[in-house]
Amino acid sequence: MAAQFPDTVFMNAQGFMTSKNMGVYSARVYEGFYLNGVVAGHMSKSGVVGYIASLPVPEVVLGLTAFIQGMRSVNPKGTVRIVWLNTWYDPGREREAANALLSDGADILTSVLSSPVAVQVAEERGVGAVTWQSDMSKYGPKAQLSCALLDWSNPYVDITRAVIDGSWKPGNAWLGAKEGVIRMVALNPSLPTDLKALLVRKEAEMKAGSFHPFVGPILDQDGKERVAAGVVPSDDELRKIDWLGAGIQGRLPTRR
Repeated sequence: MAAQFPDTVFMNAQGFMTSKNMGVYSARVYEGFYLNGVVAGHMSKSGVVGYIASLPVPEVVLGLTAFIQGMRSVNPKGTVRIVWLNTWYDPGREREAANALLSDGADILTSVLSSPVAVQVAEERGVGAVTWQSDMSKYGPKAQLSCALLDWSNPYVDITRAVIDGSWKPGNAWLGAKEGVIRMVALNPSLPTDLKALLVRKEAEMKAGSFHPFVGPILDQDGKERVAAGVVPSDDELRKIDWLGAGIQGRLPTRR
């Protein structure tokens, strides 16, 4: 489409190809998953979080490993049990997965799928949930503990202004807390004061660039060191992540 309409500016969410009139942009969702992991690690009594995963693409794998990093920053023995559904939307199977994870010992739920089912199940079962992308507290006012909001409003305004004033240039933007794209919202009133203060501090440090969720040492599921002590992976390395961090129970689906 961009090639057919060379005088029109195109922006492709989560894309990778650029051209003279097409740019791409994506979100550093791993920042929000880390912070949700902090909440889950602090609030879980069993130390087990049930994680409903969509597809084993790098962004999802990255978010999953960031989540366990956040969880283990407050509970070093915390674990995440995952169920892969290999889809972005299937409420029926998502409900089955949520109930199965709770029956298997989890007392906090989170889901990468685009529905509020996990929050609804958490509300029904009297447990907690952390969400991402959009605030789902209306589906579980007691259950939802926090939301890592995905907010495109700032970059959309900036892109529009750049197109209007002629300064727009194609590029590949990876945006996060610094740009206001990832924000922690809808914190449950039941969260302890010290936890809320920790979240505010960590989010501020992410915005300032003084904290990164993937600073080493980081081990994978098999105990192999993937990130050395004091090292922060490059953006290119993060975008290609194909391993799961220590503390995650469940393997990546085998591709056929």
